[in-house]
Amino acid sequence: MTDNSKNNEYIRPNSPLGVKGASKHNIITPIKDSEDFFIVNPLYKSADIISANEIEMLKNNLDQNGDFAERGYLVNEAKEKKDFKLAYLDFTEQRESDEVQLFFVPNYSCNFACSYCYQEGYNPVQKAVTNEVIDAFFNYINTEFAGRRKYITVFGGEPLLPGDNQRKMITRIIEKANIAKLDLAFVTNGYTLASYVELLNTASIREVQVTLDGTQEVHDGRRYLKGKQPTFDKIIEGIDACLAAGININLRMVVDKENIENLAPLSLFAIEKGWTKSPYFKTQIGRNYELHFCNSTPEKLFDRATLYEKMYEMLKEHPYIAEFYKPAFSIAKYISEHEELPLALFDSCPACKTEWAFDFTGTIYSCTATVGNKGDELGTFYPEITKNETAIESWQNRDITTIEECKTCDVALACGGGCASVAKNKNGHPNSPDCRPVKELLSLGAAYYLK
Repeated sequence: MTDNSKNNEYIRPNSPLGVKGASKHNIITPIKDSEDFFIVNPLYKSADIISANEIEMLKNNLDQNGDFAERGYLVNEAKEKKDFKLAYLDFTEQRESDEVQLFFVPNYSCNFACSYCYQEGYNPVQKAVTNEVIDAFFNYINTEFAGRRKYITVFGGEPLLPGDNQRKMITRIIEKANIAKLDLAFVTNGYTLASYVELLNTASIREVQVTLDGTQEVHDGRRYLKGKQPTFDKIIEGIDACLAAGININLRMVVDKENIENLAPLSLFAIEKGWTKSPYFKTQIGRNYELHFCNSTPEKLFDRATLYEKMYEMLKEHPYIAEFYKPAFSIAKYISEHEELPLALFDSCPACKTEWAFDFTGTIYSCTATVGNKGDELGTFYPEITKNETAIESWQNRDITTIEECKTCDVALACGGGCASVAKNKNGHPNSPDCRPVKELLSLGAAYYLK
């Protein structure tokens, strides 16, 4: 076996006793542009680059040097079941102490008319948020999540709309958060961001997420005001103002087949602006996909595997993209950067566990993917507190131990069952899988980061 790290100890678990056969949690995939294979076992936190001959040896339970057993690729079935249960208990126990992200939507209105807005299909109540609702929200979370680490993300719609009433509302949220000693984050289109920087500096801001879909011509062709006016220059002004003020920017590019080629020019733009050198700047790539509604036609959308295949090829052609954005390729990036595997992922959906969403109507939802969507309400925090416990439990009890398809899936501990909202849309209930192309992503990631 070929060691894929500088320090081999991180992929050497305690040797399972009584070796009988291949672990059901082995993930084996051919490495892109290579004759070798990548083997990962999330349960035993093992990862190796191995040859085709070694694959055959593993299939035939041949372990001449004991390496397969030592790494957990060959295990005793009874011991593996026990280790799985222990790892699951560790995962759920740790999640109980994880920080909770609480989304608050003060309005669904927006000054943009983006070409792919998934919220356009909503028909939300048209009324202004009141101080009573804001106060009720803080009272609810301070009671319901007492003793838990938590922070608030202000979402929309567009939360940083222009106008005195909107600023007063944001001011009250900041004041209440400061009293509760809670960090705030904002998700904004960035158009009015520069005018809000002074106000944001009165809060403890975790980050501001801003979407920029490319360089000027490309971005302005996708994300424009309702009158089709361009937005790029104003967003750049806001990003610059935040970075100058020491406010963390999380720049998000939403990609599909119409703008993916602009990733390289946008990367150069950010590099030349000096953003990528700033300690206050990070990026993410959002895949444009159909959630509840999407204006984009299906032929414009990437599936996850095809998108990352495209990014892999672009990184080879334009290596400087990595200064702007490094794809995760499932857990390959993590392995490369930490020289160890992350904890086994028994659940990748935070909804109703470490994520909740609330809006200005006083309604409770599971997450950002469901907030405002009719039929996904879970209760109310105003004018009275109500909870649909049955619906809440259907989200809380979902993980790879309850999803039938996940119970026998070899990539389950790297996939975690995917997004419950997407699964619910496709299958009618959240306790079903939203499968991730783990092997395809690891193939690309091993080639890019480890080979």
